Amino acid sequence: MVIADAALAERQALLNAVDQHPFVRHSLPTQEPFRVWRRNGAVGWRLPAATLGPVGGIIGPPAEALDLFGRLTAEGVFEPGRWVHLPRLAPETLAAVPGVTGHEDWDFLWTATPPPPQPGEERVVRLSEADRPELTALIDESYPTSTARPDNPQVVDWYGIREGDRLIACGADRTRGDVGFLAGLTVDPAFRGRGLGAALTAGMSRALAARHDLLALGVYPANVGALRLYRRLGYTAVVPLTSVRCA
Repeated sequence: MVIADAALAERQALLNAVDQHPFVRHSLPTQEPFRVWRRNGAVGWRLPAATLGPVGGIIGPPAEALDLFGRLTAEGVFEPGRWVHLPRLAPETLAAVPGVTGHEDWDFLWTATPPPPQPGEERVVRLSEADRPELTALIDESYPTSTARPDNPQVVDWYGIREGDRLIACGADRTRGDVGFLAGLTVDPAFRGRGLGAALTAGMSRALAARHDLLALGVYPANVGALRLYRRLGYTAVVPLTSVRCA
């Protein structure tokens, strides 16, 4: 049995224990309660069952994190169907884990410095409830697999760029902890190749930097173009992750 570490079940105590790890700062809501486990250099947390999206995570050396995940899953800490964040794991390693039915590799990119000024970033504006129909239409057209949508309660705010009366780019503020988190950035296919992705990222980053000392976003490793753009804009620190769906 793995015993929960009650001494770390307070946000600041856990953050101090993991040296203010940026991904943990992002993952832990500032108000909700959570439980914590620590074993052999790995630290795991579990959010309330009502939490939308991933229900927990584990950081530390991959082998130790996977061992802790297996033990917690065996004890029913993570319910079937819920997603949990782990350090980057090789596919062959995951294949041998009975508690996993699916996985996604992605990179958590972060920075403590807003991007350098980009042409057109002054066009980035904060959107409102009245923009929901246009947001939905743009996302359906340009990024249909995105989970950042106007009806997603995890989204704090929306930002966008207009060309006349037409919404041609948008992005979501999905901050949960105290790291400003950009998500769902997309540009109308008819307007790509004009630097709007850089303008949107820079404008949103500057808006979130007014409230947060760290900024972050997620990107799939195969999305080479996005990785190149985000690194050029200063998102060079990386936490490689594998998110797994519990069996």
